[in-house]
Amino acid sequence: MTNETTALSERVIEDVAAALGVGADELTVETNLLDAGLDSVRIMSLVEKWRADGFEHVDFPSLAADPVLGSWIDVLS
Repeated sequence: MTNETTALSERVIEDVAAALGVGADELTVETNLLDAGLDSVRIMSLVEKWRADGFEHVDFPSLAADPVLGSWIDVLS
């Protein structure tokens, strides 16, 4: 993993953890975010945040279709 990829992974994990109200250390790349309590409103909030930060290719259907944290990191990469 490059430093850029690692930084992006850490950021996604931190953003998702904040949305869930848990510590980043409670999540793994295998975490199913719907099972962890993430709902559609919070997914949309994350999409809006990431799009505002320049990740214009991120959309709700892509994230909702595969709600595993590692998949989301791949989408954002």
